[in-house]
Order: sequence, then structure tokens, then C-alpha cells
Amino acid sequence: MKPVERSVSWVERHALGVAAAATAAVIAVMFYLPVGIVLSEAVGIAPGFPPAVSLDAFAEVLSDSFYVGALAGVGADPFAVSRHADNVASWAAAFLAGEAGLPSFGLFGFTAYQALLSTVASVALGLPGAYVLARFEFPGRRTIRSLTILPFILPSIMVAIGFIAMFGRRGVVNDLLATVGLGPIDVMGTLSIVIVAHAFYNAPLVTRVTAAAWESVDARTVETARSLGASRRRAVLDVVAPQLLPAVLTGALLTFVFTFMTFPIVLALGGLRLATVEVWVYNLLGNMNYREAAALATLETALSLALTYAYLRYEARQAAGSRGANPLQRVPLFPSLGSLRSPVRLGVLAYAAVVVVVFVGPVLSMVWTSVTGPDGLTLAYYEFLVQRQAEGSAVQTKPWPAVRNSLTFGVATLAVALPMGVAAAVVTTRKFRGRAVVGALAMGPIAVSGIVTGVGLLLGPVFGIPLGGGWRLQVTGATAIVAAHAVAAYPFVTRSVAPLLGRLDPAMVESARALGASRARALVDVELPLVAAGVVAGAAFAFAISVGEFDSTVILAEGSKSYTMPVAVERYRGRRLGPATAMGTVLLVVTSVSFVVIDRLGGRFERG
Repeated sequence: MKPVERSVSWVERHALGVAAAATAAVIAVMFYLPVGIVLSEAVGIAPGFPPAVSLDAFAEVLSDSFYVGALAGVGADPFAVSRHADNVASWAAAFLAGEAGLPSFGLFGFTAYQALLSTVASVALGLPGAYVLARFEFPGRRTIRSLTILPFILPSIMVAIGFIAMFGRRGVVNDLLATVGLGPIDVMGTLSIVIVAHAFYNAPLVTRVTAAAWESVDARTVETARSLGASRRRAVLDVVAPQLLPAVLTGALLTFVFTFMTFPIVLALGGLRLATVEVWVYNLLGNMNYREAAALATLETALSLALTYAYLRYEARQAAGSRGANPLQRVPLFPSLGSLRSPVRLGVLAYAAVVVVVFVGPVLSMVWTSVTGPDGLTLAYYEFLVQRQAEGSAVQTKPWPAVRNSLTFGVATLAVALPMGVAAAVVTTRKFRGRAVVGALAMGPIAVSGIVTGVGLLLGPVFGIPLGGGWRLQVTGATAIVAAHAVAAYPFVTRSVAPLLGRLDPAMVESARALGASRARALVDVELPLVAAGVVAGAAFAFAISVGEFDSTVILAEGSKSYTMPVAVERYRGRRLGPATAMGTVLLVVTSVSFVVIDRLGGRFERG
């Protein structure tokens, strides 16, 4: 065998191992190392052997009433719990009573409080949608169900701009109220608008998870209960509800985790007055208070990891399985005009109106505001973007570099995250000792916010890590941003591909191996074509997440070089709403077109 042929043969035999090792190296350097740097900055590790460790930063946070409210005394003297029982009781009472002031709650308490309210709102808004999708048949049902994935695609800063355009003092809602002689409403900067915006993102998640569980309910169990004398209401409460409860709790727990780590929504709609932990970390970074920011980020990460672990354990034990063999029969939503008088159908229509206001209204309001001014329809805001591009100075935020950078970073992220996600999916679907641990480590970025990753990258690879001998590990600019985006995106590729790989018949791979194919060749020629839908979905997710990513990008983007469209939207928001809505509309178009293009190309690949 010639040397070239031997090299090719070696590569084929070891391709999967090399890909898995490369993926592990990227995750270690671009995720776990930055997270470790945040921890080391928080604990103040000093050089030497053994290294000196100081927990002063944590002690300062946990004993500061600004951060923990009435629990500050417990943090200052944790062994005197009995002396602080009254403080703990008053804190809990204030929490349950909804007295959401920072003096009693503290920053962590307020963050948890708004996450709890957001979770309740998301569940309340998401459950009726699950009922409609699971129990009724109507034109466009599948399309509407597929739209429940939008929260993972639409950039959060763009949605925040949409809420400002709709509910702001000069927004669409107040314009409509003025036409009928009613005074303006002012909800911006309030907790209510933040909760509604969170529901925009998380109610579809509750709907999607619960609808899948509803469709898994076996109709025969309901029929058995009815045959034993149970009324329709009792059958739902005793048979259907217990089977839906795990899915509802899963959606609620995920919503709490996501809203506890909220950043762009609160930053744009509430500012520092309604600051959550993430927003305050960002504020501390702006003031170059890196140690306190690292301590806060570490505490938040510990809480989010604990909640995510609880979710994964709960999902593994109780999550609804695959669609039942005999699912509940869906009925026509409006079988006749007379059915419009049915209380259930009237309720569905009322719910549809709420959906239009909460989910469609902000996006349409952003687009409408971008083409209207005090004197009516106008393109002045888009002309402003064109003029800024043509005449703006080098340090000003221009639209074309933002679009170019977003697309470039998106393509680069796709090139990195797609093979990483597929490699992680292949590894985590193979049976071996320690697979659960490897799977948990691979999915770690889901439980850690982009702010924490951005802080770690900034304090580590961006500033530079001395390696000794005059060498220095440094990753800056576009490379750091792509690394952060890839770390955030690849778990979604894994989640899209792994379930499909796990359901494939192992005999197909074994047959290919028996015919002489290497493991890598069997993957490429046999397995990946069969899971092409998951690969395409993962690719679309990776690209869309990169284009819309804001949390880590706003930290890592250099002033005039590597800002993206979401960062440009935030910078324009600081000037006037009009240019921000115009840039947000450009972001909406680019994100939607990109997602559709990737999906269509994937469809061709599947058919081929």
C-alpha cells in the first residue's frame, strides 16, 4: 500500500476519534476554561503552591443587602441561623406577598421573583395553546405548531425593540388609543412589560412541550374511565391531567431557568431600575469591576446548573414518551357557523386575539414604526441608515458592517458548530461507561448564560493567558465571537441529531462495517443521510442563534470592528427608536431569509 493510501486509510479509521477529540478540545478551551477563569477570578486564586484561595468576594456578595436583601445577616454569620429566623421569615413573606422591592428581596431575590412571575404568565399563556393544537383540527395547525420554535430563532433584543414600538409612550397601542379619545398608557420600565415579553419567548415552549404530551395520551384510558361512570370533566382531571403534569412542570422549570438568566429583555425594557443578576454583571463589567462581576456570575451559574440538573433528572424520570398508539381524536375547530356560539369556541377566539396582541403585535409594530413618522409613512429611518453608512465616521455604528459581520459570523459558527454538534451526538448515543457524564458535560453550555461565557472569554483568551516560555494564548475579535457563538449553538445541533441517531437500527451500521466500511464511512454514507432532517434543523438553529446572539457579543464586540446586527440595534436604541426599529427590521429579514434558505437547501439534500 502506498504512503498516501495508508494515510487516507488511517484518517478514515480514526476520523471519528479525531473529530470527538477536537470537539472536546474546543469545548474545553472555549467554554470550560472561560467558566473556570470566572470562578478563579471570583475566588481570587493567587500564584504559588498550593495556590491561595480567597472567598472574600462571595462573602461580600452574600452579606450585602443589595444582593440578598434581608438575608444579608445570614450570609455575614451563617452559623447564627436562629438569630436570623425573623429575617428569613420576613424575606419569604415579602416574596410570597409580591413586595418586589430590592431592599427586602435583594438582587437575587428580585431576579427569582420576576422569573417566578414570568413562569406563571408563560404557563398561563402556553397551556391554552397546547389544548388547541392537541385537541382541534383546523387549517394551518401544523404551521402554527412549527412557529412555536420561533423563540429560539428571533433575536431577543429585536423583540424588545418590538415591545417598545408597540407599548411605548409613542407606540402603536397609544396611537390607537388616541384615535378613540383615550389617554396614553405608560407601561415601559415596569415589571409588567418585562413579564409579558418573557411570556412572548417562553409560552410557545410550554405549548410545544405540553402539546406533545397531550398527543401521547392514550384515548383508551379516557374511554375506560368514562365507561366506569366518570364524567368528561372527571376523566380529564383523573386521567389526562396527571399525564400532562410532568410536561407542564418541565416547561415551567425550563422557563424559570431561562428567565432567571434573562438579559436583553430586562436591559432594554427595564434597565438598571429592574436589574437582574445578568444585567448587573454587565453593569459591573462596564465599570471594570471584574472580581465582583465574576463572583455574581459564578453564583448565578451555580444556581442555574442546579436548576438545569433538576430538570434533566425530572425529564429522565417522568417526561412523556412518544406519541401514543391510540391518541385522542382531534375534532374540527369550527365544524359549522353555529359552533361559534359554543363557549369553548368563543374561548378559542378570545385566546387567538390575545395571541395576536402578544406574539404578532410586537413584530408588526416594529416593522410599522420603521416606516412611519410624525407626518405619516416615511423611509427616513432607512435613509438614516444609508446616510450613516455613507457619511458616518469610522467609530460610528454602520449598518453594512453589522450585516456583514452577522452573516460572516453565522457562516463561521455553522462551520464550527455543525461538526461539533454531530460529533457530540454520535458520542452521546453510543453505549459506554460514563456516557451520562459525557452527555452532561457536552450539554453544559445550555445551562450557562452567554454573559458568563462572554465574561470568561474576556478575562481569559481575549486578555491573554500566559503559557510560559514567552508564549501566550490569546483569542480576540471575530475569532472570540465565533467561538462564543459556536459554544452556544452546537448543543442545539446535538439535540436535533442525537434523538434521530438513537432511533436508527444498529444492524444497518453493522452491515456497512461487515462490507468493509470504516466507522466514519458508515456514519457519512448510512447514518447521516437517514438523519438529514435533524442535521438541517441543527444547521438552521446554529446559524439563526449566531445571527441573533447578543449576550456574549455585546461584551466581546470591539467598538468599530466586530459589532453585529443585534449590537447595532442596541446602540441605535440609545439614540432614537426609529433607527433602532429600521435596523431591527433588517435583522428580522436577514434572520428569516437565512433560516428559510438553509431549510430549503436541507430539503433538497433530503430529497436527493
